[in-house]
Amino acid sequence: MLRYALKRLLSLILSLAVASVVIFAVIEIAPGDPASFMLGVNAQADTLAALRAELGLDVSKVERYFNWVGGMLVGDFGTSYTYRTPVSQMITDRLWVSLPLALYALTLSTLIAFPAGIYAAARRGKPGDLAVMGATQLGIAVPNFWFAMMLVLIFAINLRWFNAGGFAGWENGFWTGLHSLTLPAIALALPQAAILARVMRSALLDILAEDFMRTARAKGLSRRQALWRHGVRNALIPVLTIIGLQFSFLLAGSIIIEQVFYLPGLGRLVFQAISARDLIVVESVVMLLVFAVIMVNFLVDLAYAAVDPRLRSRT
Repeated sequence: MLRYALKRLLSLILSLAVASVVIFAVIEIAPGDPASFMLGVNAQADTLAALRAELGLDVSKVERYFNWVGGMLVGDFGTSYTYRTPVSQMITDRLWVSLPLALYALTLSTLIAFPAGIYAAARRGKPGDLAVMGATQLGIAVPNFWFAMMLVLIFAINLRWFNAGGFAGWENGFWTGLHSLTLPAIALALPQAAILARVMRSALLDILAEDFMRTARAKGLSRRQALWRHGVRNALIPVLTIIGLQFSFLLAGSIIIEQVFYLPGLGRLVFQAISARDLIVVESVVMLLVFAVIMVNFLVDLAYAAVDPRLRSRT
């Protein structure tokens, strides 16, 4: 297991190194100079040069890349061009919204999808299975931003159970903050739950057709007992893959939902930074999100090995 983990860790480090080069190169070649954007088209040349020096834009791109990477290794993400505050502080403030939102949505998605997928697999071809599959197809087809607006219309405007947008802040209490994230979490969770339920059902149906499941039934286990004792665990490998990918998506891809609900999260921060040509913020946040995606995949690989020891012997 240790050898397997070390190989995966080496792959993680190499992936991060490649990702840092790609992120820096793509963002740096984007048209527009941050200093010119901040001062306007009529700025004097000496004023523009002074601002570029202050922002650290007067050195070569290679030097800027290594300064950026070296700073991140010690927790220094640089200073925002626009707000003149440490990027690490901005990320930390926004992460306390985006991370709980992603975890909340993933929890809701899992709590909905697991029972639905198991229920559908246990009743294959019956009305219950058809109902679950129809609901999941609808969940996949409906765009989450449209669903978010419907949630606002029904539960915020008509019923007034929730606020239409904004974040109350954790300093006002855990339940108050969680209440502010409930509608966004539901909007994010339901489409992901639809996907996860279909994967869970498909994986369970494949497992139920295996020889060892027939052997378990032949030894006297009922279909339900065989399903819970042997089927669910063996079906977890593809499900873990989807859960890992979903968490990465929920953390990195919730920019539209954050815009709909006006949440001060990482997605909204990236959107604002792109609009202001605040390159250091964009690079640092995107790199952090890439790190989160790669780290989740690393943990999923370890979970694979824990669930199925055969995977450790193949590497």
